Amino acid sequence: MDTFEPDPRLVADSYPVTELPLCQLRLMDDVRFPWLVLLPRRPGVTELHELDTADQQQLWREVTRVGQAFKRLQRGDKLNVASLGNVVPQLHVHVVVRWRDDAAWPGPVWGHGEAEPYDLDGLATMRDHLLAEIEGLDFD
Repeated sequence: MDTFEPDPRLVADSYPVTELPLCQLRLMDDVRFPWLVLLPRRPGVTELHELDTADQQQLWREVTRVGQAFKRLQRGDKLNVASLGNVVPQLHVHVVVRWRDDAAWPGPVWGHGEAEPYDLDGLATMRDHLLAEIEGLDFD
């Protein structure tokens, strides 16, 4: 049986936050945009329809609950949720908090300018706040 490994490009561009029942939750390394990625731990899956029904439901439960908590934490105006896979084919879902006055508004965040990496303190703070916000959420 294959084992799950996150795509090396996602590993290079993000930090692990926690493991949810289905997904690995990662924080994209760009302080300009609060941006999470959820990766279902299913080897070889590139499309939503390749997940069985239970996993599809679980994925959307995790995306929804994490997204609500992240938007609340960041006090955002809008929550963008997308699964593209054009560059990284491994199934993953982007969850991005947006503000009407952010640098990329109203366009997408990917491909907008150069990423500004977190410093270690900023990374730890964001991770800790996010974990506190999602602690106790029902993902089942």
